[in-house]
Amino acid sequence: MFKKILIANRGEITCRVIKTARKMGIKTVAVYSEADKNALHVELADEAVCIGPAASKESYLVMDKIIAACKQTGAEAVHPGYGFLSENAEFSRRLEEEGIKFIGPKHYSVAKMGDKIESKKLAIAAGVNTIPGYNDAISGPDEAVEIAKGIGYPVMIKASAGGGGKGLRVAFNDKEAHEGFASCVNEARNAFGDDRVFIEKYVLEPRHIEIQVLGDGHGNYVYLNERDCSIQRRHQKVIEEAPSPFVDPAMRKAMGEQAVALARAVNYESAGTVEFVVSGATKEFYFLEMNTRLQVEHPVTELITGLDLVEQMIRVAYGEKLPLSQADVGIDGWAMECRINAEDPFRGFLPSTGRLVKFQPPAEGDGVRVDTGVYEGGEISMFYDSMIAKLIVHGKDRQDAIERMRDALNGFVIRGISSNIPFQAALLQHPRFCSGNFNTGFIAEEYPKGFDASMVPHDDPALLAAVATFARMRYIERAVQIEGQLAGHGRKVASEWVVVMGGKQYPMTTASIAGGLAVTSAGKTYNIVSDWKFGELLFSGTVNGAPIGLQIERRGLRYRISHFGLQVEPIVMTVRAAHLLSLMPEKLPPDLSKFLLSPMPGLLREVGVSEGQDVKAGEKLAIIEAMKMENVLKAEQDGKVKKIVAKPGASLSVDEVIIEFE
Repeated sequence: MFKKILIANRGEITCRVIKTARKMGIKTVAVYSEADKNALHVELADEAVCIGPAASKESYLVMDKIIAACKQTGAEAVHPGYGFLSENAEFSRRLEEEGIKFIGPKHYSVAKMGDKIESKKLAIAAGVNTIPGYNDAISGPDEAVEIAKGIGYPVMIKASAGGGGKGLRVAFNDKEAHEGFASCVNEARNAFGDDRVFIEKYVLEPRHIEIQVLGDGHGNYVYLNERDCSIQRRHQKVIEEAPSPFVDPAMRKAMGEQAVALARAVNYESAGTVEFVVSGATKEFYFLEMNTRLQVEHPVTELITGLDLVEQMIRVAYGEKLPLSQADVGIDGWAMECRINAEDPFRGFLPSTGRLVKFQPPAEGDGVRVDTGVYEGGEISMFYDSMIAKLIVHGKDRQDAIERMRDALNGFVIRGISSNIPFQAALLQHPRFCSGNFNTGFIAEEYPKGFDASMVPHDDPALLAAVATFARMRYIERAVQIEGQLAGHGRKVASEWVVVMGGKQYPMTTASIAGGLAVTSAGKTYNIVSDWKFGELLFSGTVNGAPIGLQIERRGLRYRISHFGLQVEPIVMTVRAAHLLSLMPEKLPPDLSKFLLSPMPGLLREVGVSEGQDVKAGEKLAIIEAMKMENVLKAEQDGKVKKIVAKPGASLSVDEVIIEFE
């Protein structure tokens, strides 16, 4: 077996590979950019080599630097993780020439299947169902429009070397095809160094089902069931699960056999994924692409099969045979994965960067797994993708997995930056998700105008008001203890309160009970028992005997409470203070309509207008790049540009002024 391997990646996946290598007794080498010098993967590896500046095109994408690091450290093999050079045939070939093993498929397999245009041609030749489309690179936006009209809208514009939602747009008309082509080309060039783009028919009401395959160098192949990755936002996966609630045994077998046939056709060695788009109405499936690498969502397959896919990749690369046949592959329970991303769901999912002031994932074990590459006090950088962690659960069936995931999300504490945990929690209780009746358009259909806390109704909002009152009483109890006055002469604690929450007032009456507090509101009493101490973020206990878990923290006069996707900020006031508050006039927010503000931290790539120019609603104003994605800012109304405040190339912070209008 290999004695030392290098992981040509960063973050969560590098930490994941290191864990398996350590279990196998293999030494590891990490590489890192200047921005990642304090990263977790650098600390976990046995050795680490700096390979350049923060920009990935000057560090993680430079083959010569990776090869030099292998020679410097004596690494015998390279695991590429996913992204970066993982699907680069030239990288695989270069390593082979240098006598370094590539822990992945051979370069000829990567070349044939890693390129989406070529892989589709191969699939057609192999008799695999494919989507109608134009399979050659397209020269420009005008040609893209003509091709799109020929195929028939809607169409999907995709980067040939793309992946992870980068370099992909859906167009429903000529204008969207023209603009989408330009954005795809730019994203593909920046992310993959390959700006070729192709177009295919967009299947309505599609489900995204993928088959995990394993192949070795001895002609053995298996498929490891399917993953359902249909819960997506802007073509990026949000929740993945295995198996799929949509796939029946006959369909699983048919898709699996086609996936293996495709892998066999290119002598595939290693773990790979064949992705299919499936019609929700007819169950017809079409080949989408093959990812010649490990997938982000591979843990759900590991949990239902009991296999370590990273270990299998390493063993295959070393020349070993697969340890199982197709008959040995089973399905044990149900697994789900939530991608925890650094983005603000209440601000249109804009990227959120900065320091992780608090990072406390739920404890692993009892069906909970956390894969991450960050730590408390670390920084989420604007230079790389937005994923903070992967939260994975394993249950006896789908309902059990959903409940475990909801509880795990409730106990996942992140502070200092925004995360998508509230949105994930909301999805986990949405009736369509719970029913399993959804497709890739689910999020766009259910949240067409974005997401906010009002979209997550709570069964009993007065319960949250009661918990806030409990927290307020604990705060006062602590303050009374600190005062240190003689018994009978200390602060008199009120028993009647008013909680102002969501524009409503909840009168509360309190009374002490064993281990907690009885809080009564509108005739209903909540007997709250908990050993929670003021200042702790995680609140656990019972209410009327039923267990409850949530997050709570004091923010000035407010108590921010997060519970199953709902986030509220109640104020607990005395009866007199609540009355005075009701008499005060409402404060209006400042008028910012004359400014284009940066909605996120990022790099200002382009300003599309000039001073004195008249603009129309919907017209492109600027492009901001953050976390490897281009974000086009458009005019919300007609107006005239008064001043260009920020210039292209500027690093912007949230709400920084870009353009001022007259």
